[in-house]
Amino acid sequence: MTLELGILTVHTPRMCFEELTPEFQKPLVRSLKKLSAQLEELNPDVILIASCHWMSSFQHYVNATPVHKGVLTAFECPELIKDVPYSYPGDFDLASELVEAGVNAGLPVVKVDDPTYIWDYGTLVPLRYLVPKENIPIIDLSLTWAASLEETFQWGRIISKVLSKSKKRTVFISSGALSHNLVRDPARMPTLTEQALNNQFVDYLLKGKYEACWEMLPQYNRVAGVESGARHLAMLLGVLPEKTKAIFHEFGQSSGSGNVIMTFYPPHTNENLNRQNHKAIER
Repeated sequence: MTLELGILTVHTPRMCFEELTPEFQKPLVRSLKKLSAQLEELNPDVILIASCHWMSSFQHYVNATPVHKGVLTAFECPELIKDVPYSYPGDFDLASELVEAGVNAGLPVVKVDDPTYIWDYGTLVPLRYLVPKENIPIIDLSLTWAASLEETFQWGRIISKVLSKSKKRTVFISSGALSHNLVRDPARMPTLTEQALNNQFVDYLLKGKYEACWEMLPQYNRVAGVESGARHLAMLLGVLPEKTKAIFHEFGQSSGSGNVIMTFYPPHTNENLNRQNHKAIER
């Protein structure tokens, strides 16, 4: 088996608790809950998630812990995310395969197997909606400041090769924003320039122009301040196989950032999961 589905998702902290989510972000919550139903139908063996809030300094970390269990209070925004319990299974074997493949390719990939490690909110917030039953094994991946976009893309390609040889049915989630020049106003939209760049990048994804996405990414990052230096997008582009079909679901702002929810269907994926209408980004 291989990669069954890719997801680009938001993780804005005001969405952590559905009942506290502001009106302008509720469409994002509804979209994630719809995707949750799709994931439940798909019933993958494992989910990999790369979060912009697990930014490692030098190494690419792969969390192989057999059970992810803890209580999160986010150090960045403890008034918004506090005392959030979680308990998800992990996948030690597949995580170990990923680490071995990365090391063999000459990358500084390190296995984490530590039950005291607490997830970041970029990992937990989307999973609270996408996998609310906490019943699908999770492997979380760091994004690495010392790694260039090229290295991060190559790490994504290595991950893709491992998944293509695995007998497990997998889902890859990239958790992060597009433009990310933050301001102190939760409802603020990105600037017109940032919106134009976001729209162009999404349009390339929808048209399957992944080479154009890659060519655009460095300058897009410099101008729009893409979250994590666009590393989550570079990894996503590396993981996705050729001829993957992208579908747009929702857009939402958060303190000046631009956030989208999209799904990505590899060529072999069941067409029943692929029959959704594209939506235009709301401006």
